[in-house]
Amino acid sequence: MSFTVENLEEKNMVKLVIESTAEEFEAGLNTAYNKNKSKISLPGFRKGKAPRKMIEKMYGAEVFYEDAANSIIPDAYAKAADECGLELVSQPKINVTQLEAGKPFIFEAVVATKPEVELGQYKGVEVTKADTEATDADVEEELKRVQDQNSRTVAVTDRAVKDGDNTVIDFEGFVDGVAFEGGKGTDYPLTIGSHSFIDTFEDQIIGMNIGDEKEINVTFPEEYHVDDLKGKPAMFKVSVKEIKEKQLPELNDEFAQDVSDFDTIAEYKDDLKKKIADRKSREAKAKQEDEAIAKIIEDSKMDIPDAMVDTQVNRMVEDFAQRLQQQGLSVEQYFQYTGMTADKIMEEMKPEAVKRIQSRLVLEAVVKAENIETSDEDFEAELKKMAEAYKMELDQIKEFMGDYEKKQIKEDLAIQKAVDVIVGSVVEK
Repeated sequence: MSFTVENLEEKNMVKLVIESTAEEFEAGLNTAYNKNKSKISLPGFRKGKAPRKMIEKMYGAEVFYEDAANSIIPDAYAKAADECGLELVSQPKINVTQLEAGKPFIFEAVVATKPEVELGQYKGVEVTKADTEATDADVEEELKRVQDQNSRTVAVTDRAVKDGDNTVIDFEGFVDGVAFEGGKGTDYPLTIGSHSFIDTFEDQIIGMNIGDEKEINVTFPEEYHVDDLKGKPAMFKVSVKEIKEKQLPELNDEFAQDVSDFDTIAEYKDDLKKKIADRKSREAKAKQEDEAIAKIIEDSKMDIPDAMVDTQVNRMVEDFAQRLQQQGLSVEQYFQYTGMTADKIMEEMKPEAVKRIQSRLVLEAVVKAENIETSDEDFEAELKKMAEAYKMELDQIKEFMGDYEKKQIKEDLAIQKAVDVIVGSVVEK
């Protein structure tokens, strides 16, 4: 295998012209034959026993070309990418230019290279001064949240529906006197004030008692997702079957003992105040970090090739699909429920993809400018953290880790040091 590198007109794009010898292509053809021969039947031969030459005579000399090419390309490209001395940052676009038995196999791989960064000011960047004080109002808000988490829901039979109640209703919707698809529900749980129904639907249930039936008039919004219902007035026949209310525990010493390790509500409040202050401090640091990096990007210069952005978008889509699967949804189901398409979601992800690339590039430039290195001690400490997080032995973590993973961890640690340099020198205004 040999290769040449051509710089393309588009900046930071190159073409690798990769050539495998005729002998290597012949080996690829044999691999393709052995992979497929069990699926091929020829008169006079048992299935899987027909000689390659007979199959090629019957189906054409090109019958194994595609599989042979597919068997050669990954390793040949990986070897060329490793030996070319360039940092390749996108998936290659492959174009086969010579594919014939007895001749070298030649293909081209068009791929993006990492852009050079002309780094702007990265020390002493001005950022907005953050408020990290934990106020009494913050504590009360957190208390209400914990109080709500520890509430209980009880059935109500002696009064009408009021705001905040959990109800169970039956309903059926009509437009121009005709019931419409998806407008009917039985034993439907609805929290009044959740605004999960359109217009004033929930407001009009307030005051109804169990067993009451009522006609509720609403108007669908102009941006409603069903075209036939956009902006249309509708009437719903609604009956209330259950009313439940949320009962909150009292905020006293007993409450503190139930939800914390403290004996009194005063001690619990003090602890909440410290935790809120810590959280605000972390949030402020993260916000200042984002603001500083955004300003450094603005003050720096780099030409990011489209192929690099497309590769980042594809990674983000794959991550998104995995998160959906963890929730029990396929990408196809998500598209069906939301009306999204693959093209639309990729287009929406592009700005974030560009931002991630820009952030990584300027931080790598800071690493270079500051001569930041990851020591063996830093690397070992990070592995120990990982072992604790995954509840594994340190030696097990090391066994599972290849050279690529080790390199990635060291680079990420260096990037974090670069962030520390930036944040440590910001000027609050």
